[in-house]
Amino acid sequence: MTLGDQPPPPAEFTRAAESLRLSEARPEIELEDLPAPQRLAPYSAAIGASVYRDDDELAVGRLILLYDPDGQRGWEGPFRLVAYVRADMEPEITSDPLLGPVAWSWLTEALDAHQAGYSAAGGTVTRAVSEGFGNKADDPVTTELELRASWSPAQEDLSGHVAAWCDLMCLAAGIPALPPDVAALPRRHDDQT
Repeated sequence: MTLGDQPPPPAEFTRAAESLRLSEARPEIELEDLPAPQRLAPYSAAIGASVYRDDDELAVGRLILLYDPDGQRGWEGPFRLVAYVRADMEPEITSDPLLGPVAWSWLTEALDAHQAGYSAAGGTVTRAVSEGFGNKADDPVTTELELRASWSPAQEDLSGHVAAWCDLMCLAAGIPALPPDVAALPRRHDDQT
């Protein structure tokens, strides 16, 4: 090993990072690898996703895997998942006072449905209204939901966590989640719906 060479990542982290890549995602979701933040933990990996209906992007998100063999304060174990989801919503939905608890339940219920054991979950749900002024006065008012969450997975295989995060993004985009034992049918290219 020469000066500046990094040792290979621990096998435990490598296996967990590989499990972030679903073999099949719902047809509405496009997944991609993203650069991972480098300062939050000794090892990290990240994926991003977009939810589409036809050519319209309805929601975007990131899921970050953090690994510290010694753990960190607030973690319960060496792994931590950090999720971000943003979706455009109708103004009447974002003004509903129950949106925060409902959006949080989308995450916890999806984790439970996919039997993705977790602990030490925490996060925020934010509603944002964007209104243009000046030369942007003619832009339409937009409203969106942002959910930021983190939790400690109970197992090294993170595929259930990724599936739950994908369900969360679909729910935020207004697309119902599929039961865990039901596979989505791929869309035909000539479908107009």
